[in-house]
Amino acid sequence: MRSREGVFVAWTEALELLQGAERLQHRFVSLQTQWAGPCWEPAVDLYEEADELRLLVALPGVSPCQIEVVLDEAGLLVRGERPRPCASPGMAIRRLEIPYGRFERRVPLPPGRYRLVQQSLADGCLLLVLRHR
Repeated sequence: MRSREGVFVAWTEALELLQGAERLQHRFVSLQTQWAGPCWEPAVDLYEEADELRLLVALPGVSPCQIEVVLDEAGLLVRGERPRPCASPGMAIRRLEIPYGRFERRVPLPPGRYRLVQQSLADGCLLLVLRHR
């Protein structure tokens, strides 16, 4: 049976390892958000009906002023940034599953020429409606 001192030393070492891992994770997250390139891709649904395409882009937590939509020969490009929520300097990250930082998603479109006729953001989803020219 271990002595109480041995158990205390083991717990102290375990806590130091966890704190070190947390510091590394925080450093990685900070570097990731400072990097200029996209860090994640939002999910996209694409529907086609008659002469219209509807794209639904999942962007919860992203405001309309942080979204850019580009329609070109290669398809549709949606890019922008989801900022990290405000955190105090002493706050510890216990779980980080939601992607933050710059995003970009290029969606190839079916053959044809399109124009963007509607763009709206509701309930965390960007709706884009394209029509054949």
